[in-house]
Amino acid sequence: MMTDRSEPVQALAFTGGLLATWDALHPLFDQWFQGGRDAANKGALGRHLVYRDGTPVGHEPAGDDRSGQPTMTATRLGWISAARHVASYSAGQVAGTVLLTRVLGYRVPVAALATGTGINALTHLVIDKRQPLLWLAAKAGKRGYVEHCTVVRRLDGDGTPQVEASGPGTAAFELDQALHRAIGAVAAVTTAWLTIRSLKKGRAA
Repeated sequence: MMTDRSEPVQALAFTGGLLATWDALHPLFDQWFQGGRDAANKGALGRHLVYRDGTPVGHEPAGDDRSGQPTMTATRLGWISAARHVASYSAGQVAGTVLLTRVLGYRVPVAALATGTGINALTHLVIDKRQPLLWLAAKAGKRGYVEHCTVVRRLDGDGTPQVEASGPGTAAFELDQALHRAIGAVAAVTTAWLTIRSLKKGRAA
């Protein structure tokens, strides 16, 4: 007996299109569109006061008078930096999705697009704060991987290497990217499912 497979095929095609678009645009909006200061400060944590650029109060370079400049806790700066990055990332993702679907003559319901974008945005924010990512990595038995795969990008004043456990080239960065992409697949499936369901309701009305 033959069955009508148009709807499953449509759902698969739409999911594949979303996933390909989000995956292809991910490095662009996660790297090129991320501010340098946001990248450096989004993982900041602590109650000590810092300036907007992340410099701790009391550790200003010689001759750098910052009298009257606003300060905040390191934790607050970290959340502000991460949120600003996620906002630009999400805006790019939405723009790419709308462009793709409109070019192909498809309209994604606002609720479906908002749900998929929200899944990516909220998880991206949590992952980029680094502490939840490192906690999850430890629970998954990846502590050794994280501690082993680090990089040295600079030396301090006396020539001592400064080890960096985050950023490109580190295990933390690779785990970060893997989670972003895996969650992106879940978000794409969710968006497609909500879209197809909305179309079904429209035809039934």
